[in-house]
Amino acid sequence: MKLRIATYNIHKGVSSLGSRPRVHALKQALARMQADVFFLQEVQGRHDLLAARHAAHWPEQPQHDFLAGDSHHAAYGMNAVYDHGHHGNALLSRFEIASQSNQDVSDHAYEARGILHCVLKTPTVDVHCYVVHLGLFGGGRRRQTAALIEAVRSSSPPDAPLIIAGDFNDWGNRLSDFLRARLDVTEIFDERIASAGMMQGVGSYLRQLIGRTPKLKPARTFPAAFPWLRLDRIYLRGFTVESAEVLHGAEWAKLSDHAPIVATLRLR
Repeated sequence: MKLRIATYNIHKGVSSLGSRPRVHALKQALARMQADVFFLQEVQGRHDLLAARHAAHWPEQPQHDFLAGDSHHAAYGMNAVYDHGHHGNALLSRFEIASQSNQDVSDHAYEARGILHCVLKTPTVDVHCYVVHLGLFGGGRRRQTAALIEAVRSSSPPDAPLIIAGDFNDWGNRLSDFLRARLDVTEIFDERIASAGMMQGVGSYLRQLIGRTPKLKPARTFPAAFPWLRLDRIYLRGFTVESAEVLHGAEWAKLSDHAPIVATLRLR
C-alpha cells in the first residue's frame, strides 16, 4: 500500500506578514499536494475578530472542516483557547478516522501545546498518526518529547505502523536520536543519507571505521521563502520512503512562514 502524506504549519490561515487571510489559497495548495493524509499545525478552529474583519475571505466553517472539504475526514485537537477563539492541531485523512484523542502537553501557561492521536482505517492495516507541535524552549521540548514517547507507547501496539509529524521547533536536532532509540522510528530524510553513504562504497566504509559517518539531519523548512532552520519532521515506523521533498519559495512564503514537507510512503 502506498500513502502520500504532508505536514504543514499553516500559521492560522493568515500570511506571516500583515495577517492577511490565506485560507482559500491554502485549500487550493493542499489540493495540489494530493496527499492522502495531512498533519496540520496552527489550525484556527475559531477566530471571531478575523471572521468579522475579513468576512468575504474567512470561511464560516472551522479551518479543519473547510480544508478537508468533501475529500477528507477531519480531526481537530484544540490547544490554545482565548476569548475570541481557539487553535490547535488537525489531521485530514482520505481514510476513515476510527478514533481520535488530544493530549495537553503544555509546559507553561504561555504556550498551549498538544498531541493529536488518530487511528486511520486503511484497506490494509490500522495506521496510528500523531500530530505534534512542540514548544519554543529546549527544556519544555524535552519534557514534551518524553510525553510523546509515553503517549505512543501507551496508545499503539509496538508493531503497529505509525507516523509522527509536525512542527518540533527542534532547530538544534537534539530530539531525533531520543525518538529513534525509544520508538524504533526513522525520520523521512534518514534513508536518503543512508542510501548516499552506500553509493559511496569504500570511502563510506572507511569513514564508518573512523567514526565519521554522515550525520542524519532533517530538512530545512523555515522560513518558507528561504528555509534555513530544521523545524518540521516526519518520523515513521513500518514504512519505507519512496520520495520526500520540501515545497518552498515565493509562492509558499505567501501562505505560511513554514514550508510543507510532502512524502510518498510504502507500507512494509
